[in-house]
Amino acid sequence: MKKFISYFILVLFISVTFAGLFVYLTHDKKQGLLHSPLPDFLTMNKNRQVTLLDVWLPFIQQAQGSEFDADTLTAKSVLMYDLTTQKAVFEKNPRERLPMASLTKIMTAIISLENPRSDDRYEVVGADLVGEDSMGLTPGEVLSREELLYGLMLPSGNDAAEVLASDSPFGRDGFIKAMNDKARALGLKDTLFSNPSGLQGDGEQYTTTYDLLVITKYALENFPIFAKIVSSPEYFISERPTHKAYDLVNETNLLTTYEGVRGVKTGYTPEAGLCLVTYLDYKGHKIIGVLLNSENRRMEMKELLDYSLRSLHIDPPEYRGG
Repeated sequence: MKKFISYFILVLFISVTFAGLFVYLTHDKKQGLLHSPLPDFLTMNKNRQVTLLDVWLPFIQQAQGSEFDADTLTAKSVLMYDLTTQKAVFEKNPRERLPMASLTKIMTAIISLENPRSDDRYEVVGADLVGEDSMGLTPGEVLSREELLYGLMLPSGNDAAEVLASDSPFGRDGFIKAMNDKARALGLKDTLFSNPSGLQGDGEQYTTTYDLLVITKYALENFPIFAKIVSSPEYFISERPTHKAYDLVNETNLLTTYEGVRGVKTGYTPEAGLCLVTYLDYKGHKIIGVLLNSENRRMEMKELLDYSLRSLHIDPPEYRGG
């Protein structure tokens, strides 16, 4: 009994000592305040993008089935993840930092959706017209956020990305900072944005297939309008006094040729290669697939979706592509 009491007193002493040390180390002697034990990027006073505690960091175990020859893949990085079972179905270098081209626009959409203008009027200026990919905006036009989001995600409009950023409540520089702050708020450490479009040559930018999985899941599950937009094969914007009409076609691979595919985004620059994020909702399973730097993203994603479904004991749908 005496031995037990001695151990109890020792444990109590150690606990009190460490509690006192914690208070001392976190105490602001000048202001008499206790600092939060959370890192700065997870506190509202340091990171405005921490709107809710939604850090989802899935464990990615090595998952390369014998039925799929990973050596045939040209993609430098791949991650196929089944949200239904919370397991990776296939992975290849999921933590390797690589350029992501227009996959950047997934985060651009998130920041726009979380930080709208109060008047919902986004004006186009000449500086917004960058790069080849465009929804066809003209300086002086004024569009709504939703209209620009369709132009952002369907034809991958760099012009739409720039308008959403430059005419945001933060301004362009603040918008890009918000993109990086959001990545940190999601617990991601291997993603860096330097512009809202993913255009090559405008600063350093990189991500991983792992980080893109987390970003895409966040967008799909928190914003029904995002899921609706990326799953739309086409969208028509009627002419209004403030802008012309737009007939937008979704360029995302497999959307109309592989049953169950619901978008999300393609990307390409010479530096990044062919990139693709795909969301599949098929026969009770929801799968997000990510490819970076592929030479044939359409067929590689098709083969990876087939493999993923078979590994879940589901026959894949008939492919309707050419």
